Amino acid sequence: MSVLESLREASGPSVAVEIAAGHVAVARVETRGGSPVVLAHATEPLAPGAVVPSLTTANVQNRQVVAVALERALERVGNPRRVGLVVPDLVAKVSLVRFEHVPTRSADLDQLVRWQVRKTAPFPIEEAQVSYQPGLKASDGQEFIVSLARRSVIEEYEALCAAVGAHAGIVDLATFNVINAALAGMTPSSDSGDWLLVHVAADYASIAILRGANLIFFRNRATDGEGTLADVVHQAAMYYEDRLQGAGFARAFLTGAASSNGRQAADAEELRRSLQERLQRPLEMVDASRAATLTDRITASPALLDTLAPLVGLLVRGREAA
Repeated sequence: MSVLESLREASGPSVAVEIAAGHVAVARVETRGGSPVVLAHATEPLAPGAVVPSLTTANVQNRQVVAVALERALERVGNPRRVGLVVPDLVAKVSLVRFEHVPTRSADLDQLVRWQVRKTAPFPIEEAQVSYQPGLKASDGQEFIVSLARRSVIEEYEALCAAVGAHAGIVDLATFNVINAALAGMTPSSDSGDWLLVHVAADYASIAILRGANLIFFRNRATDGEGTLADVVHQAAMYYEDRLQGAGFARAFLTGAASSNGRQAADAEELRRSLQERLQRPLEMVDASRAATLTDRITASPALLDTLAPLVGLLVRGREAA
């Protein structure tokens, strides 16, 4: 799954970078014996306010602080020249749109998608980076997962990488790559049915519902939003049952809780209890080591697995399920 991809490369990078509100994280994944392996990783904390993710305004408030942290992290994984870049979900507006008839010409489809999303864009569509990919195909049309981000905001993150000598050839959202990691770690027998993912970050939480490998629902909630996270997920579950012909979740994942703090951590624990009671099943975490094996020297703590999930997800995207 990729929606904010800025360049499709024949061979993807071996290093992924995440720039988030509270940290910079990097990981190197290479193929050994035919399987992906996490060879190195690094995390550098960021001072509060250095990065403030936003859809409409400048995100990088202290460029020097972030660049120094990124340079330190990249040094620990070999100073790569090409990287994949994971950015916060808050920088994009994600929509699922359905067309009864899909134009055969790509230029016509581009125009149709942009016309559809410009009605809800919070800034002029001429300033937007609009990307999309096919989603679920139904009897009444083809669905597309569409993201809309302000081009200048994405360029802020790309410029940080360039400042330390790393070209960001792929740019994508954090939760989409947690989904990639989950899919890469599923066995063929488990990659069926509907499943729920709640991804908790320092300043937001995202809720995704998938039907097999197809995204059918996505919602993002800032930390200071109204109501508890458990309430928001409950509303999503009701929508799933009422509007998406939901027959129940085969699996449910909660990620990010181990590495979050403060209110988000408290909300995550409340959500864990609430969902486990509602679904009558334990909540799983997305285990990045199922998508890419960790070397013996890397200890797979819950916090590290949460940190690695979006990084590994970007680097193993498109691989066959394990």
